[in-house]
Amino acid sequence: MRINLTGVFVDDQAQARSFYTDVLGFVKKHDLPVGDDYWLTMVSPEDPDGTQLLLEPSGHRAVGPFKAALFEDGIPSAQFDVDDVEAEHKRLADRGVRFTQEPVDAGEAIMAVFDDTCGNLIAIVQEKA
Repeated sequence: MRINLTGVFVDDQAQARSFYTDVLGFVKKHDLPVGDDYWLTMVSPEDPDGTQLLLEPSGHRAVGPFKAALFEDGIPSAQFDVDDVEAEHKRLADRGVRFTQEPVDAGEAIMAVFDDTCGNLIAIVQEKA
């Protein structure tokens, strides 16, 4: 069994599409209209056949309170592995990404957390050797 797809709920799919591709550097895998929304998935350019990230609309009534509570409590909705948290932090900060947690040693990993501009906090993590 393998993970093929996971997702985050986003407030605005067009804004999310732009942020996740233009700022973070992900690549669109699927961008298909489904009613008023899209089946919008992203993949890492380093692993184009790997796990897809679904940028899912936040329309369901349960999503708003759930997302707000996670965000308010500083809990990331997703985690992305990086080779070098410090370098990735600098790259993203230089692109205007707002970090809510600067890089910190978390024991077995180094991590930082940023605001994806779409209602989520996202962690970047570098596992220690």
